[in-house]
Amino acid sequence: MLSVARRPLSAAVPAGNLLGIHLFKCPDTVGIVAKLSERIASRGGNIHSVDVFVPDDKHVFYSRSEFTYNPKLWPRDELHKDFLNLSHYFSAQRSTVRVPDLDPKYKISVLASKQDHCLFDLLYRWREGRLPVDINCVISNHDRSEDNHVRRFLQRHGIPYHYLPTTSGNKREQEILELIQDTDFVVLARYMQILSESFLQSYGKDIINIHHGLLPSFKGGHPSRQAFNAGVKLIGATSHFVTTELDAGPIIEQMVERVSHRDTLQSFVVKSENLEKQCLAEAIKSYCELRVLPYELKKTVVF
Repeated sequence: MLSVARRPLSAAVPAGNLLGIHLFKCPDTVGIVAKLSERIASRGGNIHSVDVFVPDDKHVFYSRSEFTYNPKLWPRDELHKDFLNLSHYFSAQRSTVRVPDLDPKYKISVLASKQDHCLFDLLYRWREGRLPVDINCVISNHDRSEDNHVRRFLQRHGIPYHYLPTTSGNKREQEILELIQDTDFVVLARYMQILSESFLQSYGKDIINIHHGLLPSFKGGHPSRQAFNAGVKLIGATSHFVTTELDAGPIIEQMVERVSHRDTLQSFVVKSENLEKQCLAEAIKSYCELRVLPYELKKTVVF
């Protein structure tokens, strides 16, 4: 197993060059890294980092590479064709290449309910350029007044807000599907509705969710108060892909923090919400930077 620590995208890109990222999954065989390196070098490119994972008990090869290249010597369409040919050569299940400075940002929609902390944190990070996405719209089953801070932010930045109240008999899923059909993926920023199997199949793309990971687990209403009253010592948050199994999709990111008898309920809740914000943002960033690959049925490889 060849591995490097997770780190920011390569910073030292020579003048006139661009950064490329390649994510790869294929049956394991001899010479994959050599072929990838040879192709990049033959086009005048230079590998900056590579991370490889091959499970001990399975013949599957996972890799993520960052490389720099001169777009005049290696036009974007030829770069795409070269990696497509490599994916065919190795019978790859996944081969994705992105050039962040050339390719369109990922287009997303955000679904939220009453709680604002994850939603507003994403909006703030987006405004600061810290998330490589374009927000298509925000959809909520909770009404917000025109002078609400979220609504004011969205209006200033021209992001549509859609209020779709739900009932037990009508989750408004068809209307949501119409609003998100042109997105690359969807983010659930504390959206407190269960999406049906039919909805997931109709959308057909990735959906990223965030939920608290209070340890031990507390279900139902007011989980923070339950956990606080039980005197837990660790709290956490989990970001994962949405599947038909409730809150049990493949995990992308998890974070934990210690709490103690000195915490008040207010400080306890603040710590929990901060973890949720950080965990969700990190999961989205990892996804957009091509760090995430499915592994087995319920796992992920996160480079």
